[in-house]
Amino acid sequence: MRIIAGKARRLPLKTVEGRETRPTTDRVKETLFNMINPELPGCRFLDLFAGSGQMGLEAVSRGAEHAVFVENNKKAAACIEENIQFTKLTDQCTLLVKDVAAAISWMEGKEIFDIVFLDPPYGKELEKKALEALAASSLLTEDALVILETSVKTEISWLEETGYEITKEKVYKTNRHIFLRFVKS
Repeated sequence: MRIIAGKARRLPLKTVEGRETRPTTDRVKETLFNMINPELPGCRFLDLFAGSGQMGLEAVSRGAEHAVFVENNKKAAACIEENIQFTKLTDQCTLLVKDVAAAISWMEGKEIFDIVFLDPPYGKELEKKALEALAASSLLTEDALVILETSVKTEISWLEETGYEITKEKVYKTNRHIFLRFVKS
């Protein structure tokens, strides 16, 4: 696993050993970032369920102004911290070692984001809780892009009930990226 493009291009990243996280493959990450590249320069990026931090680090490497990483697993948070230090992107990165809902509440009134990426553990329905918490917060800019990575088997019929509009979906072999915009009422 590595940074694919930008100022930290080709730098290798560490991952958490074991099966506690599922790092996004370089190929899938490259496809995703090619799709969102025009929106990255100067944006504020939120990486929820950050794992190794590779998504937020890729965003900063490609021109995002700042990335906030939220991860409550202490081993994964230590891995993110090492990756931030190794890539020398410390001035543009903030790590919150908190549960996602607690982090969203804690950031209320302090942060605002243009792009949010979330890749929660599969099969635990954490994506619904996280997206509801985001919808109830003031953390999203008016035209924020929210990208949800899920298993292809994950049920998502509830999404529009929470105020999100699906704008695009990219399906891979076992997972998918769902591109959302929050429709403020």
